[in-house]
Amino acid sequence: VQLVESGGGLVQAGDSLRLSCAASGFIFRFMTMGWYRQAPGKQRELVATITSTGNTDYADSVKGRFTISRDNAKNTVHLQMNNLKPEDTAVYYCRTNSDYWGQGTQVTVSS
Repeated sequence: VQLVESGGGLVQAGDSLRLSCAASGFIFRFMTMGWYRQAPGKQRELVATITSTGNTDYADSVKGRFTISRDNAKNTVHLQMNNLKPEDTAVYYCRTNSDYWGQGTQVTVSS
């Protein structure tokens, strides 16, 4: 199993970013996928999940700003992040529901 995140960067408050996670080594379309984040000095937290049938769930802190989606043809899951805030600064990780993790991608939002 391999998960490779991309799309992170340094942006200003109010900007947008789109994270991608390319998956391989398992039958992607059957898996619930999730995005998590970990800010400095804080525990890793769930950001969003998407089931194999496309049902989504979000942390309250990102509802209305972030959108998770998946492309089963490309074995990829995305996280569209709009109206970013400094408190969104963290390393963002992709995860399968069988507990495989990517290496993470850094998102830094300046005020």
